[in-house]
Amino acid sequence: MAEIIQRDGTWAFDGTTVRITPGLHRSVALFRQTYGEITVPLEAVAGIVYEPERRRGRLRMRLREGADPLLQATGGRLPDPADPYRLVVDVDRSGVAEYLAEEIRHALLLDEIPGEPTKGYLLPGPPVPVSVRSSDGTVSFDGAEVRVDWADTSDRVKRATGPRVIGVGDVVRVEWLPNSGYEDGFLRFVTRETVFSKLPAEKDPYALDLWGNVSRDLLTALVATAVTARLPHPSARAGTEREHERWEHERWEHERWEHEHGGPAARRHGLTASFPPPADHHDVLLRRLRELGELHRDGVLTDEEFTRTKAVVLRGF
Repeated sequence: MAEIIQRDGTWAFDGTTVRITPGLHRSVALFRQTYGEITVPLEAVAGIVYEPERRRGRLRMRLREGADPLLQATGGRLPDPADPYRLVVDVDRSGVAEYLAEEIRHALLLDEIPGEPTKGYLLPGPPVPVSVRSSDGTVSFDGAEVRVDWADTSDRVKRATGPRVIGVGDVVRVEWLPNSGYEDGFLRFVTRETVFSKLPAEKDPYALDLWGNVSRDLLTALVATAVTARLPHPSARAGTEREHERWEHERWEHERWEHEHGGPAARRHGLTASFPPPADHHDVLLRRLRELGELHRDGVLTDEEFTRTKAVVLRGF
């Protein structure tokens, strides 16, 4: 077995898997400590390199495209200290680092591991249930549903619509951008209903706006990864994504036309007004949502009509 132990963590290779364990030192990024140990099968590895520097070197492992839901969800946007496939190496351990890298490269050649993208995830992602408290609210995932409970500091439109519950089967994709400390980030769950929504994250009821504690907000990548791991693999989506988006666009245009011109449910209940003007759209939206809620509670609108009409109103906003 080839192994290197450093303050940031431990990498061990037994010929078939690379076991990556985060260090316990307080300097280790919170995300790494929370994500925990990662077992990487050799067939998921595309390459490894040791980069020597004057005081410290770095081990960097590259995975095959499509092998890891974490990399799929974060799109390479994890900062270096949080990246589990990067290890800072003290200069006096450079020889061990080179030996570990050479052992992995040799095994890749012997096993003839291909370099092309995988057709399925080879790593499982974080276990569920998982829950993270961010600057915009708490997001939880139990393997079947995503739930977002808004914080007191969330936009009033989000708080007015109440907790957001999204079935994993309704999620088309997950979009994630970290909070850098200089620019806000976001975690967005794109659904069939919202695939063409252009709302900014701070107003999107399907997105968390990440603007607070950088380390804490970075943990939302755990939820993004857990959901991504349970969505169809990118290789399976590639052939149908364009057709699906075309169908969704046509349906969205139809619903918008029905709302603007008075569809069946809208005509029946007098909800035929056009979308609110920009000058007072916040107040009008809240009033419209309250009216819809009252019609639903009174039994005037069915569950299906209420859900569809509310989605149209939110898209118009």
